[in-house]
Amino acid sequence: MFPEYRDLISQLKTKDRHFLHLFDKHNALDQKIKNMEARIESGSHEEIEVLKKEKLLIKDQLHEILKKANGKNSI
Repeated sequence: MFPEYRDLISQLKTKDRHFLHLFDKHNALDQKIKNMEARIESGSHEEIEVLKKEKLLIKDQLHEILKKANGKNSI
């Protein structure tokens, strides 16, 4: 996720608790979705779709934080 921001992600994970929380939640949702799709965990198609939408919203939030932080770093 966002390889162009790899270094910035590492920095924010140590300095920004909100970013870390969102990042961890995104990864947890991603794993849960994979488990449900692989039938390791139970879940309906509808439940998976809801989780995917939530994950996408979090990804958008992470991207906004990264863009703002990157703008500050380039000044």
